[in-house]
Amino acid sequence: MQTMVRMGEIAISNTPGEVLVSLGLGSCIGLALVDRRAGAAALAHIVLPESPGRLDTETAHKFADHAVPALLDGLYELGGSRLFTRAVLVGGAAMFGDAGGMDVGTRNAVAVRELMAGRRVHVAAEAVGGTRGRTIRVDVASGGVTVREAGGTEQALLDPAGAEVAP
Repeated sequence: MQTMVRMGEIAISNTPGEVLVSLGLGSCIGLALVDRRAGAAALAHIVLPESPGRLDTETAHKFADHAVPALLDGLYELGGSRLFTRAVLVGGAAMFGDAGGMDVGTRNAVAVRELMAGRRVHVAAEAVGGTRGRTIRVDVASGGVTVREAGGTEQALLDPAGAEVAP
C-alpha cells in the first residue's frame, strides 16, 4: 500500500507494508524520519523554509518550521524516540537557476538541517541540490529509504538493515 504525500502534507505510520511516497521534489524537501525500533516512519513534503506567521492547519505543513515539529511529534506518539530516529533529506534542487539569489531549494535544505540539529535528530543521509527533481520512498516496515532522480534509477539512502548508504 502506497501513501502519497503531496506538497504541504505529512504522513506518519506504523503500518507494516505501507510505503510513504513524495513525487516530483524539486526545490521542495522530502523529509523522512525512521525509527526502526518503534517500527514507525514519517514523511513531509516541505515547500518553503519558514512560515509568514500564524497559519491554519491546512497550510501549516508547507513550511519547515511547522512541518518538522509536527512530524517529530507524530513519530514520537507512535513510540519513536529521538535517540533512534534517523532523518533523510531529499530534494532542494535549484529548479530555476539561482532565481536572483532566492535559491529556495538551498534555503529549504538549510532550514530543515537546522531544525533537525535543534531537535538533536541525526541526519543519516541526503540527496539534495542539483537541478533535477526527485522521488522519495519510505518503507515503514523495513525503515528503508530510497531516492530516484528524474531520468535515473532508484538508489538506497537508508537500507533496511539500518546502514546509511551514500547516494
